Amino acid sequence: MSTMGSLTLTGAVKRAASDFPSRRAISVPGRLELSHARLQQIVDGAAARLVAAGLRPGDVVALAFPNTVELLISFLAVIRARCVAAPLNPAYTREEFVFYISDSESKLLLTNDAGNAAAEAAAAEIGIPRARASLPDPSGPLQISLPVGPTEGDFAASALAGCVNDPSDVALFLHTSGTTSRPKGVPLTQLNLAASVKNIRSVYRLTETDSTVIVLPLFHVHGLVAALLSSLSAGASVTLPAAGRFSASTFWADMRASGATWYTAVPTIHQILLDRHASRPEPAYPQLRFIRSCSASLAPAILEHLETAFGAPVLEAYAMTEASHQMASNPLPEDAPRKPGAVGRPTGLEMAILDEEGACRPPNVPGEVCIRGLNVTKGYKNNPEANKAAFAFGWFHTGDVGFLDEEGYLHLVGRIKELINRGGEKISPIEVDSVLLDHPDIADAVAFGVPDDKYGEEINCAVISREGAEIDEDEVVRHCRKNLAAFKVPKKVFITDSLPKTATGKIQRRVVAEFFVSPAKAPRAGA
Repeated sequence: MSTMGSLTLTGAVKRAASDFPSRRAISVPGRLELSHARLQQIVDGAAARLVAAGLRPGDVVALAFPNTVELLISFLAVIRARCVAAPLNPAYTREEFVFYISDSESKLLLTNDAGNAAAEAAAAEIGIPRARASLPDPSGPLQISLPVGPTEGDFAASALAGCVNDPSDVALFLHTSGTTSRPKGVPLTQLNLAASVKNIRSVYRLTETDSTVIVLPLFHVHGLVAALLSSLSAGASVTLPAAGRFSASTFWADMRASGATWYTAVPTIHQILLDRHASRPEPAYPQLRFIRSCSASLAPAILEHLETAFGAPVLEAYAMTEASHQMASNPLPEDAPRKPGAVGRPTGLEMAILDEEGACRPPNVPGEVCIRGLNVTKGYKNNPEANKAAFAFGWFHTGDVGFLDEEGYLHLVGRIKELINRGGEKISPIEVDSVLLDHPDIADAVAFGVPDDKYGEEINCAVISREGAEIDEDEVVRHCRKNLAAFKVPKKVFITDSLPKTATGKIQRRVVAEFFVSPAKAPRAGA
């Protein structure tokens, strides 16, 4: 493998297939198993088909799939063809698909064989071609409904001959919701992803003998990078649940059947598994090397319950899209202590706690968590203002407040950003505001996060009706369901005559949340 290949994600996955050709790479219970060599063969054939269909290096392909083997193969094929994969939540509404497909400048929409009506309607509105991908026979090629000829064997080799992946190639394009109404586009290169999976493999000592069941959506960087790509690049195996999504009722059976050695999840899923353990415990749990938790804060009490219930060390990690996922993690027990309440030590990157002038804070003094390293994006797409702020003083600014203790463990104490973190799904409250204010009977509205035992945070909103109009909670929820993905719909709606504001007339979401959720602590309007 050339040095160039080792600096790309495609190269890392290909090397694993060469080193461990006959080991299991992917399994779907009751449907199929693919070895690393066979997976690589199917990916190369699908990549050749995309090239033959006219896709060129740098073209973006939107992927709207449930968690299926077709999504996994399509993703790897798109980046093998030197194109950019833009995986999208298949539950988005048509309006949301229009935004995300347009903003990514996608040239093609790929879905599974069943299709996705909302995504396909959005692609038709934008004017880009739609295609469907299926793998009806694991011994055959990935079928993609594009008008080209055969793509196996000599054709595949010929079509990909001049298609050499470069570390600087943008491979993945995701959106991260910010504190503005427009989600920011995050391009991640082959090098960013290769560096990230190397860091993850290193801290957890992942090898070809490891196996996991994927419980997280692959349109999210946590499931895609931490569970899937880190495993494949290590020569390890992953299992995709037959239902295409997490199911507590089948999870442990899948874990046992696949010989799983670990899993990674958001706290919400850990809590669901604990709830099931309390009501319907398994006769025996597999012996896991570790359990990983990421994407939202894990309460120390929950960590303790997980370790007691499932007999494995729980390692909390810290990550974000702009860092190609992982930035810090608690170590394995054999390497160093793990600290409940801390998100661990930096993994394969530099981390500093900076004040507002860019000076480093001493240990135990909070400031903004800042990072730099090979896994960090070079900048948001077409957003110079956001980039100027995000990369001030030569560091990437996470927007999180925390401190490093004397042993270099990071402790998070809050967020500068106003994102609502619902079970690992980040929601921009201003995006929800915008939808609320689109309703003809709503004069003013504000969305905000509130503490929630199951999801960490839940989304609520307060609305003021227009003069002469009447609106109730059910109507607000109906309107949101029509225009937002389900996880963004407010759980509770407060109908009010006024919203608390600062002396300068600004609305602070924290103050609004306190006003409505904790009336006893409510500040006076104008405070």
